[in-house]
Amino acid sequence: MSSQAAALAHRLARHAEAVCRHYLSNGRREGRYWLAGDVANTPGRSLFVRLHGPDRGKGAAGKFTDAATGQHGDLLDLIRLNRGHASLRDVLDEARSFLRLPRPEPAPASLERTAPAPAGSPESARRLIAASRPIAGTIAEAYLRNRGITALHGCGALRFHPRCYYWTDAGAPSQTWPALIAKVTDLAGTITGAHRTWLCRDGFDKAPLDPPRRAMGHLLGHGVRFGVASDVMAAGEGIETMLSLRSVMPKLPVVAALSANHLSALALPPTLRRLYVARDDDADGQRAAERLCDRAGAAGVEAHELVPMHDDFNADLRDRGAGLSAHLRAQLVSEDAECFMAEPVSGRS
Repeated sequence: MSSQAAALAHRLARHAEAVCRHYLSNGRREGRYWLAGDVANTPGRSLFVRLHGPDRGKGAAGKFTDAATGQHGDLLDLIRLNRGHASLRDVLDEARSFLRLPRPEPAPASLERTAPAPAGSPESARRLIAASRPIAGTIAEAYLRNRGITALHGCGALRFHPRCYYWTDAGAPSQTWPALIAKVTDLAGTITGAHRTWLCRDGFDKAPLDPPRRAMGHLLGHGVRFGVASDVMAAGEGIETMLSLRSVMPKLPVVAALSANHLSALALPPTLRRLYVARDDDADGQRAAERLCDRAGAAGVEAHELVPMHDDFNADLRDRGAGLSAHLRAQLVSEDAECFMAEPVSGRS
């Protein structure tokens, strides 16, 4: 374990109960342990986390074991498994965010400086994503929750940058605003681009910019992915549209293609057998959905359109709340409704 990781693991262990209350909120304390069903926060008793003990060695605080699966480790491992992070960097960023610690200063630059990446290129997108951090506890999370989106599990594709540059086409001086950053990836998971949504500094709405959203990199055929698609998935234009679907279908893999034109050209997984296309309720959205459905049908994939009640599914979620569940259920194949639908979401007050 690196020195940074070890230091963070020790800090987390000193706050083991607070960590458990945050990441394993469906569990409970019993004596010296926190009990839960598993690392994904399922209710139960097979996973136990030691809340008190020495800093290291046998009986150390923060160590966990799942008697059902054999999984074990420290609180960094628990956070990695709970949040689904693939890289150590993401896990350390998540831990720092929980502990409210600043990110470490970068190491001094070498004499041979890295050449600037071409503006708008995939490499530029990858560097922006690397400079961002997970959205938990940030303005980006507040923005999504204000849009009615609370199902933020498995959102490793989303990042936050506190000072993301914004240039105007008129050559005016650049500005910096907080931004929700989304990874655009191909079917293999390789980052090909990034999408930026600039936000007000309080996270209440998008920043007063025109436009407040921009994409960079190679987008055609690719998208922002939530969950790993295999035989069934949903696709649509906007990130907020697809996250709104996950509020009522939390287990369904979805992808946001970012525009109508890109939706019609989205690459489909070779194992896909059924596709739901969540279209926006406008002429461009309808044409894009029809083209993607036609392409899917030609490839032997069963395709269905999901039609919103308003302009898009985020408007439905914010206006209708629980009514969105019934509206979507009527458009799903029955076996998918049973597999993917959650309990109805609460309406907004």
